[in-house]
Amino acid sequence: MSEAPKKRKAKRETSESTRQQLLAAAREAFMVGGLEGARVDDIALRAGSNKQLVYHYFGNKDGLYTAVLEQVYQEIREQEAALKLGSLPAEEAMRKLVEFSFDYLRQSPEFVRILVDENIHYGRHLKDAGAVQAVNKPIIDLIAQTLERGVEDGVFRRGLDPLHVYLSIAGMSFFYFANIHTLSYAFSRSLDGEAEMDERRAHIVDFALNAIRNRAPATPST
Repeated sequence: MSEAPKKRKAKRETSESTRQQLLAAAREAFMVGGLEGARVDDIALRAGSNKQLVYHYFGNKDGLYTAVLEQVYQEIREQEAALKLGSLPAEEAMRKLVEFSFDYLRQSPEFVRILVDENIHYGRHLKDAGAVQAVNKPIIDLIAQTLERGVEDGVFRRGLDPLHVYLSIAGMSFFYFANIHTLSYAFSRSLDGEAEMDERRAHIVDFALNAIRNRAPATPST
């Protein structure tokens, strides 16, 4: 490789590295202060950069916020895809999905806080995030296929809407982590300890699977 292409490659790599550092810093800032509380100057300082580069890569703070939303959705969907649920028996696949949904939020508090903040803004930044719908569609398709396989195997009941199944699975875990501190105080019961989280996880898995199981007697195959 000649000197000029090497320099162009190094420049691209430096540019992408800077962009990723800004995204990481913004993610932390938005988790703590939300869109309104985060400041471009502070984000640039966290990234070891300057605010002019924020404007260069993302246009403005709202553009940076949109990029962070795209990133957090991309990450959760990539990790779901890595589960390879399509290769598992239907009930095992749904169990792993429910477990993953809980575990991901348990390990990623920034995902919860950033999405709560975006809902305060009525999801307006997602309207500008063209990739988000395309990124999220595969999980609904996968659930639809898994439910269909489960019906064919006689383990899941018919008539389940895959979107509503996903909303129920995600909602049980998201509500818990989004409200864990207020719920602990409201009911005088600590819910943020490891043992309590394990208990909640087991309940959600059991609850979700029982909601979609076929309760009719299996028809013997001929």
